[in-house]
Amino acid sequence: MSRSGYTLPVFACAAAVAALHWLRDRQPLTLASIDLIEPAQIAEIPIEQVAGLSENTALAITRSDPGDNLDLTKDTPIWALVEWREEGETVIIKGGEGIGIQINADDKPAIYAYAQRLLKENLQRMLAPGEKITVTIILPEGRSLAVRTSNSAFGVVEGLSLLGTTGISQPLSTPDQLAVFRAELQNKASRFESLVFCIGENGLDLARKLGINPEQLVKTANWLGPMLVEADVLGVKEILLFGYHGKLMKLAGGIFHTHHYLADGRREILAAHCAIAGLKSPDIQAVFNSATAEAALTYLKSLDAATGSDWVNQVYSAIAEAIDVRSKEYIQSHSEKGTGVTICGSILFDRDRKIIVKSKTAGLLMGKLC
Repeated sequence: MSRSGYTLPVFACAAAVAALHWLRDRQPLTLASIDLIEPAQIAEIPIEQVAGLSENTALAITRSDPGDNLDLTKDTPIWALVEWREEGETVIIKGGEGIGIQINADDKPAIYAYAQRLLKENLQRMLAPGEKITVTIILPEGRSLAVRTSNSAFGVVEGLSLLGTTGISQPLSTPDQLAVFRAELQNKASRFESLVFCIGENGLDLARKLGINPEQLVKTANWLGPMLVEADVLGVKEILLFGYHGKLMKLAGGIFHTHHYLADGRREILAAHCAIAGLKSPDIQAVFNSATAEAALTYLKSLDAATGSDWVNQVYSAIAEAIDVRSKEYIQSHSEKGTGVTICGSILFDRDRKIIVKSKTAGLLMGKLC
């Protein structure tokens, strides 16, 4: 049985609680009791270190434990600096070193709604009337870890996010979590012949905004291969694959588990399709050497703007068609009990949640779904 853990906001909150406890009682905590709010339960979080830096300031350190999850934040230290303050709000939360900034939201720290609520509610319970604090969350390894994520693709740079809607970190990349996704798929396949597969929350949100029935949306996380086969076995006739291009393009290279720990051929896939489309060698090299898929897309857009060409559409249309073909082949080669007749179409969007391209099949499916 896989072990769940806790999300980063929980450890940030635990560190802040321990630092505030030191300020109040001048005693270190070894365990911080955190009300997770979502879900309604208490978590006991080990505190690694606590220190008073001055009469009015204390620092505490925890260490991330996401459970049996392929999570790059596993064991990373989380610091919270808590300071007494005279004026302003009761609890002010700031992002320090290693907390990303949102370039599309006036460079605000990437400390999202659940983390804000978790910190404020737990800390306010410890404060007497009139007391005020500033909390600065620091991830010493956040900047270096962020380079290995797709955060920058969604406008978060210079660090990691305190993201999530719950305190529990489910092992999304383990077989137990796949069983949860399969159960949802089985339920929806019994009611609909056409379904939309979304790798993550961005796809789910965008699909809803486009008017697709939420009941036809299925979250797959990185388990696209097994979920495609399961859908075919269940008799699903049509599947629309809806995802961020940096993830979904992996299918064009035959990679059907999209977690970056297992495989990542994005730059090879992009460069190969650029070569097939007829780009010049220096441009193919530039795409291949781009730090991220988003950077490669930006390069192709700049090339189009400078030359009046249509490389983005040519390259991504070919990738989308390849995704459709490879998905069909994957189903046929892995589905012993299925029909092998499930039709797949793909839609790829960028970091601004703008659609880059729809495959021909996806265009037809969208007409039915919206």
